[in-house]
Amino acid sequence: MIITYNEQYLEDLYETGKCKDKKHRFQQSVIQKYQRRIDTLMAATRIEDLFVFNSLNFESIDQRNNKFSIRIDYHYRLVFEIRYEGTEPKVVVCNVLEISNHYQ
Repeated sequence: MIITYNEQYLEDLYETGKCKDKKHRFQQSVIQKYQRRIDTLMAATRIEDLFVFNSLNFESIDQRNNKFSIRIDYHYRLVFEIRYEGTEPKVVVCNVLEISNHYQ
């Protein structure tokens, strides 16, 4: 999948492991797991590739808008949307929306 980011801090966290925005600071272990989840999304060629990993806890949040989530760890989830561009061949774009605290 081709990954795009809805917010700059999401891209910064993936590329450098830190961000300038003090509002979006996370523990190092959460950042490392987030980076691995982005790598997993990049490696997937279709949405069905994510179903086989039970540890991701893949969920559909809003089927009408193609919004989904996977688990980063027990407390945090990665929310993203999938878009299919073009008719032949399909290009799958994954737009990462946020890192959310699942229990708040």
